Amino acid sequence: MNAAPRLDDSGLPPLRGSVTAHASLADFIWFRTGGAAQWLVRPADVDDLAGFLAALPDDVAVLPVGVGSNLIVRDGGVAGVVVRLPKSFAGVSVDGDVVCAGAAAMGISVASAARDASLAGLEFLRGIPGTVGGAVRMNAGAYGREVGDCLIDAEVVHRDGRVETLDAAALGFSYRHSALEDGAVVVSARFRATPGDKTAITAEMERIAAEREASQPLRSRTGGSTFKNPPGEKAWALVDAAGCRGLRIGGAQVSEKHTNFLLNTGNASSADIEALGEEVRARVKAQSGIELEWEIQRVGTVQ
Repeated sequence: MNAAPRLDDSGLPPLRGSVTAHASLADFIWFRTGGAAQWLVRPADVDDLAGFLAALPDDVAVLPVGVGSNLIVRDGGVAGVVVRLPKSFAGVSVDGDVVCAGAAAMGISVASAARDASLAGLEFLRGIPGTVGGAVRMNAGAYGREVGDCLIDAEVVHRDGRVETLDAAALGFSYRHSALEDGAVVVSARFRATPGDKTAITAEMERIAAEREASQPLRSRTGGSTFKNPPGEKAWALVDAAGCRGLRIGGAQVSEKHTNFLLNTGNASSADIEALGEEVRARVKAQSGIELEWEIQRVGTVQ
């Protein structure tokens, strides 16, 4: 039997990539709020990540984070290991009608690669502000399409270090949800597209970009869509009908431009943002009887 891997002074297994203790997450989370990660890990490659997770004690929590476009990190920070894939995981390539993307690639990069190859069906990814890994984990969607409609398969490193390629059916997609277990890290994905007219594909991507610019507070410190759309309803309309447009708690505000977005107006804490979201949920429930579900992931401990 092989000897157990030696742990370094941090108590973590060795890694060829980088490990940073007490690493700021607010530096890149879209809201620019929240506490630090106990350990921020950036693996060199898939094998590096797999070996690290296999040797990591079972009681150490693992949280994969991309660009934090749909995330509230609470002010007390995140215990355990936060995995953030570096740029080496951001490559995008095209093989016939298949677009292959590393999990750190942005949705716009995937859509653009498909457009350049005259492939249609992935234009909606132009409207997904996060990474491929996050999009797969939450079955992200916009403009009538979602990841589950076009995903072939995804390569995943499980919490125990196993590397597995899971087809779309195995991921158990539903609305803004997948069956991936906590601690599993998506490292790449393959998407099926269809041959199309490059001019029409470009026009659709430009339409999506213009619509987002006109309707969403893209230049603010925000976190994307806050609440899931209830069946047959639009979350933003319910929030608006409950009188929450412009509502504030501390430095957090409901966007006046799009009421399903919360904003950090400059000095908000994560507690302000989460409390505002809960106040909105309460007012919507009182006004309509509908209980909104959070779409934004909330992680970490309250300070």
